[in-house]
Amino acid sequence: QELEKLGLRDDVDLYVYEVPVEYQTVQRLIPALWKKHSPQLVVHVGVSGMATTVTLEKCGHNVGYKGLDNCRFCPGSQCCVEGGPECIDSIIDMDTVCKRVSALGLDVTVTISKDAGRYLCDFTYYTSLYQSRGRSAFVHVPPLGKPYTAEQLGRALQAIIEEMLDVLEHSEDKINCQHEH
Repeated sequence: QELEKLGLRDDVDLYVYEVPVEYQTVQRLIPALWKKHSPQLVVHVGVSGMATTVTLEKCGHNVGYKGLDNCRFCPGSQCCVEGGPECIDSIIDMDTVCKRVSALGLDVTVTISKDAGRYLCDFTYYTSLYQSRGRSAFVHVPPLGKPYTAEQLGRALQAIIEEMLDVLEHSEDKINCQHEH
């Protein structure tokens, strides 16, 4: 909500959705949002009670989902996409994004993770990565006030997403250059 107030740079259309903590809704909604908007990038944000930093997740995992969601449902297969790869990495270089955002001197610590937790956050991330061939990102944030304010988190998310878009645009420029030669 704070990011929606702050917005992003002028050439970026920002769409904000709240995704319910429900496996079946995620499986329906994420592909529908990709189809509706055909975005350059989707950035998911989830609250983690264990997080003490703003955490950039590098990858999503397909199997190991045993926890019940808010509808008391769990996929019988315990996976996101039957037959899908075990792990999908984001095409965004999270190490670069982390370094760049940390160098901005915001009053928020940004870290990297390779495990989004095998619950709805990880499930959502994998579903989106699978749908987008890696053009997704996931950011875990601590609960409000533990230790950051909504404003601090909003500014951090704004900086993170703008750096992600910059990294994505530069990596695509390199790919296009390589195809032209």
